[in-house]
Amino acid sequence: MKSTIRSGRVAAVVAASALTGAASADITFTLDNTSFSGWSFSRFVDYSQFNIVGTLTGASINVVLNGSVDNTYADDLCVYVDVEPITSNGLLQIGGFNSLNAAQRFAWPNGGSSSTGTTAIGTVNLASTLAFSGNRAIDGTVWIGNGYGNGLSSGTWTGTVTLHGVDAVPIPAPGALALLGAAAIAARWRRR
Repeated sequence: MKSTIRSGRVAAVVAASALTGAASADITFTLDNTSFSGWSFSRFVDYSQFNIVGTLTGASINVVLNGSVDNTYADDLCVYVDVEPITSNGLLQIGGFNSLNAAQRFAWPNGGSSSTGTTAIGTVNLASTLAFSGNRAIDGTVWIGNGYGNGLSSGTWTGTVTLHGVDAVPIPAPGALALLGAAAIAARWRRR
């Protein structure tokens, strides 16, 4: 059964420990007055530049709802994992009023109001961790968006959502891989 989930692009900043050299394995998605209409999702990282690797153990949220249309709540901000294309029956849903029938589903600890200024703050620990090897066809894609779809609903949030236990690892440019291959061949040639 497919649902009417929409994917799109969003202007947001993703900070990963792999990019900053930090030792912890977490990825943080920063929202700055970012809006999602109902059932609208964007990729958590730019998969043309990064792969997600590690073991997802949980997620934390620290956002404020700046605006709501048609009763979108602060805790409707949703993290969803599914193999592309995005449909219902994925691997994980955290947040959102409407169920996407994911294998694991969790609610954020608070944020159940559509009033401007409502916060959603807290951590969810997964019952079963999810392994990410960098192969989205197997692991799935991590999405973020509005898990409430009713009429013309939308929400606008500022804050952060952090995935625990995973890193965003840069994908080497094709030219860099070719240079590495050429260097290996040259090194081998010199040894003869």
